[in-house]
Amino acid sequence: MFSVLAIVSLSSIDKIVTFLVMLSILVVLHEFGHFIVARRNGVKVNEFAVGMGPKLAGWRSPRSGTLYSLRALPIGGYCSMEGEDNKTSEAEQQREYREKPIDAGGNFQSKSPWRRLGIIVAGPVANFILAYIILLLGALAFGIPSDRIDRAVVTEVVPNTPAAKAGLQPGDRIVAVNINGSSVGDASKLIDTIHASLGKPMNVTYARSGAQTTIHVVPAPCPQNAKQGCIGFVPEPAFERVGFVKSVEYSGIEYANVADQTVSQLGLLVTHFTKYAGQVSGVVGMGQAAGVIQDFGWGPYFALAATISFALGLFNLLPFPALDGGRAVFIIAELLRGKPVDPEKEALVHIAGFAALMALMVLVAFHDIARIVAGKGVL
Repeated sequence: MFSVLAIVSLSSIDKIVTFLVMLSILVVLHEFGHFIVARRNGVKVNEFAVGMGPKLAGWRSPRSGTLYSLRALPIGGYCSMEGEDNKTSEAEQQREYREKPIDAGGNFQSKSPWRRLGIIVAGPVANFILAYIILLLGALAFGIPSDRIDRAVVTEVVPNTPAAKAGLQPGDRIVAVNINGSSVGDASKLIDTIHASLGKPMNVTYARSGAQTTIHVVPAPCPQNAKQGCIGFVPEPAFERVGFVKSVEYSGIEYANVADQTVSQLGLLVTHFTKYAGQVSGVVGMGQAAGVIQDFGWGPYFALAATISFALGLFNLLPFPALDGGRAVFIIAELLRGKPVDPEKEALVHIAGFAALMALMVLVAFHDIARIVAGKGVL
């Protein structure tokens, strides 16, 4: 069994706290999407909570009756609507409403299928919108990547390249390149030296976790220019401040890239599950990746937050029981059939789906921890 201390030692406490706060904000704003659309459609929200676990503080609105609470554990939050309060099963809540001869008013179950569908998908939509806002805020506050390189820090290692075969990893900082007894340490000159050394053996010294290591590599032809040498790593770009219009344009392009990559990766996972299942990371894996990316600065960290927000929205739209997408499927079935699905059958599907989802999360978490303990990076 792996101890919690073994995981904590992989990253400093401040990085873990930063990651949990970021993840909680994304989840809370997901729930806020449900909250806004529910209120706009006349559904009573009994409680909107930030965090989970025991209540630390709360305030009840005298106008709407909603309890706004702060909970002890900073891991997300929830929006508890009338008719969806989890005090009884959803099947019992649906039956209770349908057996009432009077209008239940603010009850979620009293609303039309289209209104209920809008409330359900509002959470994922909020995450999609939030992803772009995060990218835009990051571009405005910290700038956008430029062609300039201030630090020779590895952000990505291309598979099957000299760097990958020599053991270079994301987060490593190139300290010096030595070729024919001449050593270069300046970041921009270092990259130029590698480009000018096609086919020439060289020693590359990098720093990782306070220790320096020297590897022997031979630059191969670059993919973009076969006359230049590359060893197969992507250096950290310097960020430069730009105006509002440029930030909006850049954020739109990055948003399209995030959407394309996330949807493509999900498609590969669905169509080639056996091949790509081992690359799936859960909260533990994302936490380790966030710790590495935070060393690159707040610009890349905001990009990571946007990617997670988009992935969270897309994941919740999957037609899987216990997720927003699973609930949406039953509402769509109600629209197509002209009558609701039997609540008992729906409840059984949700329970079975929730159990399967929890088992999958535990499996992914175990896989993340085993991979970390084995010394393999998540990025």
